[in-house]
Amino acid sequence: MAVKLKLTRLGSKKHPFYRVVAANDETRRDGRPLEFLGYNPMTDPAEVKLDAEKVKAWLDRGAEPTDTVRALLKKMA
Repeated sequence: MAVKLKLTRLGSKKHPFYRVVAANDETRRDGRPLEFLGYNPMTDPAEVKLDAEKVKAWLDRGAEPTDTVRALLKKMA
């Protein structure tokens, strides 16, 4: 089972927001995640809030971030 750090879409129609989650790479975009890791883009400007300890733990276990999540992680560093 490969794990990916990816975005999941939440919110209502025309007013989405996204969370970074750790999920099996075979699950659908809005499927049940293994763990929520953070992110709130509804503020202006978008404010990245990730639990660094959880993210590091998942990366140490071999989770692969998607391109979008990788860009968010670079902004945090």
